Amino acid sequence: MPLLFFVVICGTLMLGYPVALTLTGVSLGFAGLGLSLGLFDIIYLELIPNRLYGILTNQNLLAVPLFVFMGTMLEKSRVADDLLQNMAVVFARVPGGLGLSVVLVGMLLAASTGIVGATVVTMGILSLPTMLKAGYKPSLAAGTLCATGTLGQIIPPSICLVLLGEVIANAFQQSQLNSGVFAPQTISIGDLFAGAIIPGLLLVFSYAAYVLLTAVLRPQDAPPLPAEEVQALRSGKQSLALALIKGLLPPVFLVVAVLGSILLGIATPTEAASVGALGALFLATTKRALSLGTLHAVSLETLRVTSMVYLILVGAAVFSSVFRGFGGDVLIEEVLVNLPGGTFSALFVVMLLIFLLGFILDFIEITFMVVPIVGPILLAMGVDPIWLGVMIAVNLQTSFLTPPFGFSLFYLRSVAPPEIRTQDIYRGVIPFVALQLALLLLLALIPELVTWLPGVLG
Repeated sequence: MPLLFFVVICGTLMLGYPVALTLTGVSLGFAGLGLSLGLFDIIYLELIPNRLYGILTNQNLLAVPLFVFMGTMLEKSRVADDLLQNMAVVFARVPGGLGLSVVLVGMLLAASTGIVGATVVTMGILSLPTMLKAGYKPSLAAGTLCATGTLGQIIPPSICLVLLGEVIANAFQQSQLNSGVFAPQTISIGDLFAGAIIPGLLLVFSYAAYVLLTAVLRPQDAPPLPAEEVQALRSGKQSLALALIKGLLPPVFLVVAVLGSILLGIATPTEAASVGALGALFLATTKRALSLGTLHAVSLETLRVTSMVYLILVGAAVFSSVFRGFGGDVLIEEVLVNLPGGTFSALFVVMLLIFLLGFILDFIEITFMVVPIVGPILLAMGVDPIWLGVMIAVNLQTSFLTPPFGFSLFYLRSVAPPEIRTQDIYRGVIPFVALQLALLLLLALIPELVTWLPGVLG
């Protein structure tokens, strides 16, 4: 019954029905079927109201609307546009300078918005026409934009990491309680942020290195800007130093203020997110981009995204209660624990499942459907919770980038000009998928890349 339940859920989602309503409707339908057949205990339904109350009063989850507001305000206030123009001035003489500018701006936008779709669409609208006009190979331009757009999964402060951190923390406590530890250790969202910093920077450096290497080995794929355009960019406008300061200082200061306050223990994620929201308002004001219309549009988008997140949380809570009522968690535990190869095999199977689910589900659904079920099992097998959280985030990022179903590819396709073929996008992302897989392997071989910084800060 739990296997049939999960298959029906996935099949209904693939038909295109709304995720939150599908999770709730199918779950309640199967609960009713189970009650009529005597296979389900109604107590699992009676527990749902308490779980929903816990979700709605969770202080950490209040960071979600604040981070969404911060990212949307930065998007509407043309910070990305100014960043790209100023970075184009800075890297104008460097091989592949425009591509390097896109990687750097994508990293800063990822840290500012934390929303993959928003970053890919924004960068696609701003950068893709410019790169094509400069003579960049379409596949390289499309691949660079898709890859940098997905950095919002792993570069903190990220909404993905906020939600994942909350679920991993609960799973860690649950695994200890299941093992008879009634004074469990805890981890925080800040610990997951700290663990994601080094892997995130490694990805950014590997992306930049690939673009630079391509520009050096195949200059025709990433030609430098013509001398007259470089002169036009710099003439009378601003010095190189001023361009660097104007381009980098405001968003970097904002991200450092938000992330630093969390990592140093000065503020909780929710408090830091409120600082970020106010900082985004201040930046929009200094750029004279703040108006009632802008504030209205940002507020509506924040309401839309936050409502979607919380509605999915409600659906996921109903799903997990019904799934446990059918004994699905026990079944999965038996399968994972009895796999030949022990912990390695269990991790591999879970990561493969999450990777495949990333083709049909967004990170929110996967975070709240799958991780609460498999997380306690893996953590009880001795897996480090921070390392597991970062591995899941990088794995999902890889899934969102992998042809032919990666979400990032569809986001870029929706804003790409007609001359960019779908095959160009697929071909362009392959090297970046290889870099992602290499990072996953590196993190598996050297877990200290994730666990060292949280240990130092802790």
